[in-house]
Amino acid sequence: MALSKSVDIVYELVGAYFHSLYSTPLKTKALTSCCIATLGNYVSQKLSRAKHLNHDSLIAFALFGFIFGGPVPHYFYQHIHKLTKHSLGILLIERILYTPCFQVLSLYMLARFEGKTHETSYAQLEKLYWPVLAANWKYLTLFQFINITFVPPMLRVLVVNLIGFFWSIYLANKRAKQTAMDRARKE
Repeated sequence: MALSKSVDIVYELVGAYFHSLYSTPLKTKALTSCCIATLGNYVSQKLSRAKHLNHDSLIAFALFGFIFGGPVPHYFYQHIHKLTKHSLGILLIERILYTPCFQVLSLYMLARFEGKTHETSYAQLEKLYWPVLAANWKYLTLFQFINITFVPPMLRVLVVNLIGFFWSIYLANKRAKQTAMDRARKE
């Protein structure tokens, strides 16, 4: 009996999510991206055994997810279908044009949202851009291909959110290591 109540709750939550995604997609994607990015950053900090939570980093990931992480992909995928409907064309445009630009935006804005200056943010961007972009192309291209080609359109946002959670963990970890290295060089 207790198991069926748990399953019912899950079905209700998933149903509410899909209804919200259908009725207010931009708001839903912004809020979902905010939560996923924040949770990914939190998990990254816990996995790295940080003694204290970096609240600036949590807030930066939340703001980035809400302002950019949900809306920018929403509009990109909404308009990409005007250029091509073929999954390979979508994948190539997404990987070659969109991903490099979005990585610049994410690395720079995360640093700015943490309160870093333009110069510091730009310097961190220069150090992290190519390794992060290469990792994105290397590890996420297959998942993006599967999502675009085989996942029904209604479930694609859910799959991207799952991928985004693990990417947030990776990105937070990579940024934290770079910040620690920069701090060690100054001392």
